[in-house]
Amino acid sequence: MKIALAQLNFHTGNFALNTGKIISCLDKAKKEGADLVVFPELCICGYPPRDFLEFSDFIHLCREQVDHIASCCKGIAAIVGAPSVNPQVEGKDLFNSAFFLCDGKVHSIRNKTLLPTYDVFDEYRYFEPNRSFEIVTYKNTRIALTICEDLWNINHNPLYITTPMDELIKQYPDLIINIAASPFSHQQSANRTAVLQNNARKYGLPVIYVNHAGAQTELIFDGGSMVLNAKGEIVNQLKYFEEDLSYVITTEINTLPAETTAQDKYASIYKALVLGTRDYFDKLGFKQAILGLSGGIDSALVLCIAAEALGKENVRAVLMPSQFSSDHSISDSLKLAANLGVKHDIIPIEKAFNQFRELLQPVFENRPFDLTEENMQARCRGLLLMSMSNKFGYILLNTSNKSELAVGYGTLYGDMCGGLSVIGDLYKTEVFELCRYINRSTEIIPNEIITKAPSAELRPDQKDSDSLPEYHVLDPVLYAYIEECKGPKEIIAAGHDANVVERILRLVNLNEYKRHQTPPILRISPKAFGMGRRLPIVAKYLI
Repeated sequence: MKIALAQLNFHTGNFALNTGKIISCLDKAKKEGADLVVFPELCICGYPPRDFLEFSDFIHLCREQVDHIASCCKGIAAIVGAPSVNPQVEGKDLFNSAFFLCDGKVHSIRNKTLLPTYDVFDEYRYFEPNRSFEIVTYKNTRIALTICEDLWNINHNPLYITTPMDELIKQYPDLIINIAASPFSHQQSANRTAVLQNNARKYGLPVIYVNHAGAQTELIFDGGSMVLNAKGEIVNQLKYFEEDLSYVITTEINTLPAETTAQDKYASIYKALVLGTRDYFDKLGFKQAILGLSGGIDSALVLCIAAEALGKENVRAVLMPSQFSSDHSISDSLKLAANLGVKHDIIPIEKAFNQFRELLQPVFENRPFDLTEENMQARCRGLLLMSMSNKFGYILLNTSNKSELAVGYGTLYGDMCGGLSVIGDLYKTEVFELCRYINRSTEIIPNEIITKAPSAELRPDQKDSDSLPEYHVLDPVLYAYIEECKGPKEIIAAGHDANVVERILRLVNLNEYKRHQTPPILRISPKAFGMGRRLPIVAKYLI
């Protein structure tokens, strides 16, 4: 049997677009002699649909699209993912399902057993878990049809009490097909490959795996669909971060040569952030972006990503120097804007800042210059950027990094403004590495931006290290606390200074309220701020 792997970029709730892509792909695959086309999990409605699943009309529209696609499946079969109605009185109303379509109708439906409810996943909120197991037979091929997480309960510390493939293997399938919506993190590709390899080896079966490619708000799907032989070797690897269509003949899978699939961390992160930014704009119908260009490394990185994602003609950079801005910050910013060919403006804020200070002087009671005045400058800049955003229809890109967001080193309604946080899941040390990756062939970001000491330039001779530990000290502690969920005793036992750890964790916890007011953050790590990390604002832990 000739099987097509259809790795496509879907749009949540855009049924006309999603169905059109599926039917177009079916037509193309049919011309290429394919017997079956495999599409990703919940491709009909897009992933994740979240509370749209609570609308009966939404579910009705999903089924309408499935039936329409089924009517096109004559001389070819398809597997598509969509929610289906649970016919039982007990349990939740819906299943997360794989529909097998052939001969112009729905041939069979297989439901997802293991429903992830951790990190960014919340499937048990909506779906009933499957409790019956049956293979699908088509063209004399016995298929163990599974959905994403159904293959992940294979590690030494299983998350669930059921392993679907342990049940399906009893029916002697010839191969495993897994349709997935597996979002990107810089560790996910290796973890995903290991899971698929372990399944192939444990059950002695080839595995066909099809994932989404594209972004849905903060989640980025990197594709990377693949075919593995019974020994767990990858014999067909689809592109990363792009739509792709590939074919495999089932009788040839175990004879095809193995492929290598190593992914460079920073190459992948860069592609992910470009894709995430581009899809955020395209799928919301936005065209142009604006951002503040400070002469620092964070805004420089965001400008590079935006220019790549949206085109240089659709990006506008604004320099807003104050009396505390250094000359090199302005000159470095101008050089970067010229290197990228983006439009830029220079709007000094000193006059506006001084007017605000004069206006507030009577109520401030002649108190000395402090953090208040520093934040006032950031809010002057935020006001200018949001005003230009309103006037011209730009979307403001936020330029805060994860280290700053973690410890509250940012100003609400100032530099924390924006419609999208592009690098809010990158620690500062990772920001430096990604900039070096961008400059790997030629100097796009001026070297002076990368090598100078980080500074907000909100008071004379200010440096980030005046308020925070050096980033090479700060970031490992943050990683241990945020990604690894380690407490202070564990972090100190790993060799970090106790006073530094206590200070950092206190800052993280105290600033939870700020993070609840940030824009959506493009997720590139296993634990991003936002939907994947849900902590109470009013709490006492570790403080």
